[in-house]
Amino acid sequence: MTRLGTSDRHTGVVGADEARTDDAVLRERRDALDLVASETVRARAGAGGLTLIRGATGTGRSALLEAVADLGAAQGMRVLRAHCSAEDTGTPFATVLRLLCRRPGSHPDAPSGPAGPVRDPLLTVGQQGTAARLWQLLCSQAAAHPLLLIVDDVHLADRPSRSWLAEAARRIDRLPLLIVASERSQYDIAPPTPGLAHALSPTLVRVHTLAPLSRDAARDLVRDRFGRHVPDTWVDDCVRAGAGSPLLLRALLHDLGSPAASPAAWNGAPADAPDGAATGALPDSCAALYPGAFAAAVAWWLDSAGPGTAAVARTLAELEDGDDAAELLAGVAGADPARVAGWVTAMVRLGVLRHDPVSGGPRFAHPLLRDAVLDGWPRAHRQAAHHAAAVLRHRRGDPAEAVAAHLLKAAPVGTAWAADALLDAVPTAVRADRPEDALAYLRRALDEPMPRERRAAALTELGVLEFATAARSTGIPRLTEALRLQDLPRDRVQAAVTLGTALAHRGEAHAAFAVLHDLDLDLGPDGGPAGDPVLARTVRTASALLSDHDREIRREVYTRLRDTAAQSPALIGPAEQALLVRYEATAGLVSAEQAMRRVHALLEAPEDPLLTPYLLGTAAAVAQWADALDDAERLVTSGLAERRLSPLHPMRRALLNVRTDIAVARGQYARVLAGPGHQDLPADRAAPAGPSNLQAQTLLALVESGRLPEAERFAGSVLLRDAHDNWELHRYLFARGLLRTASGDAAGALEDFLECGRRQTAREVLSPVVTPWRSAAAECLLALGRPQAALPLAEEEYRLATVWNTPRVLGRALRVLGAATGGRRGLDLTAGAVDLLRGAGLDTELVAALIARGRQLTAAGHSGQARPLLHEAAASAERLGAARLLTDAELALRDGGGRRRDTPLTGADALTGSEDRIARLAADGSTNAEIADLLHLARRTVETHLTSTYRKLGIRGRADLRAALGD
Repeated sequence: MTRLGTSDRHTGVVGADEARTDDAVLRERRDALDLVASETVRARAGAGGLTLIRGATGTGRSALLEAVADLGAAQGMRVLRAHCSAEDTGTPFATVLRLLCRRPGSHPDAPSGPAGPVRDPLLTVGQQGTAARLWQLLCSQAAAHPLLLIVDDVHLADRPSRSWLAEAARRIDRLPLLIVASERSQYDIAPPTPGLAHALSPTLVRVHTLAPLSRDAARDLVRDRFGRHVPDTWVDDCVRAGAGSPLLLRALLHDLGSPAASPAAWNGAPADAPDGAATGALPDSCAALYPGAFAAAVAWWLDSAGPGTAAVARTLAELEDGDDAAELLAGVAGADPARVAGWVTAMVRLGVLRHDPVSGGPRFAHPLLRDAVLDGWPRAHRQAAHHAAAVLRHRRGDPAEAVAAHLLKAAPVGTAWAADALLDAVPTAVRADRPEDALAYLRRALDEPMPRERRAAALTELGVLEFATAARSTGIPRLTEALRLQDLPRDRVQAAVTLGTALAHRGEAHAAFAVLHDLDLDLGPDGGPAGDPVLARTVRTASALLSDHDREIRREVYTRLRDTAAQSPALIGPAEQALLVRYEATAGLVSAEQAMRRVHALLEAPEDPLLTPYLLGTAAAVAQWADALDDAERLVTSGLAERRLSPLHPMRRALLNVRTDIAVARGQYARVLAGPGHQDLPADRAAPAGPSNLQAQTLLALVESGRLPEAERFAGSVLLRDAHDNWELHRYLFARGLLRTASGDAAGALEDFLECGRRQTAREVLSPVVTPWRSAAAECLLALGRPQAALPLAEEEYRLATVWNTPRVLGRALRVLGAATGGRRGLDLTAGAVDLLRGAGLDTELVAALIARGRQLTAAGHSGQARPLLHEAAASAERLGAARLLTDAELALRDGGGRRRDTPLTGADALTGSEDRIARLAADGSTNAEIADLLHLARRTVETHLTSTYRKLGIRGRADLRAALGD
């Protein structure tokens, strides 16, 4: 076997022109050369010895020996070289024969005579004779000329050759002979074989270990190849991918500098490119490199390490697990855990691996290096590694998600525990708002065997998630299959309700109603064969809720429900009765007092847990309309906590909508605008086709906060083309009308308000508790100079408001009716609105009434009476953060010849008297309830004042009050 020059050439990937012994190859190897130089001087003087160059694979041992050969020749020594190969381990003395004989395979022809002792008892008699003759041949050549023997990769030499070289080291101290050998020294999974010098006294051998390239040296190599213009980030990427190994780094630079390499593939630039031409980072995949020297070098590095190390390295590259990687790697690869831990430590020191800053586990130094390690590893082997990792993690009781992450990349296991692990991982992913992970777990779980009912539950959960994450066309078939698999009546009902909700949200209200109607017929009034009337009631209740998605279905469902309540009241439970209260409230048939009295009675009545969320959600909506906001909020909280409601449970969305409506009713626009991620207003991705109530209230909050450009953009992003006719569309039309009003488009706003009213009236929704479209339309008509057209709308709003008879709807109706009526009668009506709303805790409505009365007084020539009211309105609007109302108040002040008081908007001086008193009590440690009792205020009023105080003081909460107040 002939000598190939440098170790890089063993891979066959580096050209002969690059195998040179210059500074680029021998960077940071001068200390080794100095050692050999001193030893050559001793050898030429007759004091021979052995110098052993050790180092990990790829650290440049062969390149260093090339330089040693040049050094010896320059000093007048005869250089004999041999490169050891694993293929020759079965041929005795193969290495020594190549070293001393001219022709490979020839036998020594040495003078006869005493050969000296041969100390290896494992050699045969014939091998001992060969060893003796080889020794005499060496002595005769050394006598003729000082010798330099260079043996590369001596760890691969056959055993007789290693014994011979070790014995020679003991006997050449008086010969002009220097032996320089290189030996691989790297921590591998398989325990190493004894090295050449293991049996030699330290006085007989000089050992030098090659360290990995330093960071600075590696950076210099990159810049020598590509110039000084390349950015530091790109250089550092190359250095990390090279892992401190001259072999790997030079192979990578060879690929990057190849004329056939595409700069677009690796984001680099040729050496003569202008500054800044090389940008970005190295690719993560070897497929982007050409001609492939780097991947070949990594493959050779793995082959040199042995199958055990290669298996662990590839397993680590595939799994890249947490901080317990050593134990897991050992189990998956079938290796000794202690050796694996040692290998990880060694590879970190070499620069091949690094510790992940988050998990602490080992990672390959660069994704490209990791990809090269995995290059060519069959997919089946990767799947097997993940399978083994999943089994190990499951056995030791690791979290379900840790097991499931491996099962996702493994072939189906075919056992129940795999399905359990995948399904158990779903709730964790959902809670962490990682729906894509949850979907992956559920889809993969369906590949494993599981009981029929468990598969139905998994299909339901998968269908819900797919529907909720915009994959609606996929979710519906899953839910349909889940319904088909359900055998128990209660499970069938829940599956049918979920499927019906999904169909209704997708705009297929008739299909949804058909699913529930068919199930209702199967169950009958008494609940079917199971004799459980709760099931029939659940279907009817869900049908009533989902009927809001279609006008005709709604009329049919509520007609049937009212007839049943009249003819067979025993079949109607609290949840259905609450729905009838809600229907009558929206139809303008009952007062708020009557509705709340009936709701409270229903809440006291016993109800099945399956129907409790329906009862609580419906009662919360009625309470919110009745301005019993604290009660409504408690009901929402109870409803969401009562059961783990699926995103496609009909009442989950209803409860979240009520929570949003409560925030708007309180003027807490910032809370609404906190977005879907807000903890109190969680996202409901399973939104219906078209605009949702959350979108409508978001638009309204933007308008009231004075953020009109943002509101315009938001409205432009909401598509109405595919919206189906439901109450949420009506709510959005009303909100868009408010935006157009604030933007000065009274005609466009009037169109939206009237369309909202037309659609609501067609559904028998007449009461202003849902949307006060008549008052809003009347105000538009007044702005357009059409008071005669505005008056009938305002009068009808007032008539309906007197039926419901709460301060909010009645005060609003009085305000608009007063503006439409005008004159002294109009002044009296708006005065009545102010008196009714003052003290009712309805701050935004009071501000609007104050502005309306102020404008009327100004128009009547009573500016002096108007200014205090308008100043009060401006101060209240500022405290609430209601920018639109604040602007209206300030305009009304200017129109009346007044101006805003020059008061600060922020800081302690901006606090009102009430805010200051409440803040100081809170700073002293009083609770909200204690402050409310002390000052004879509602607790909600205290909370509102504190919220305004925090905003003005620029603090986050109660703990910062004392410092902010300057006490």
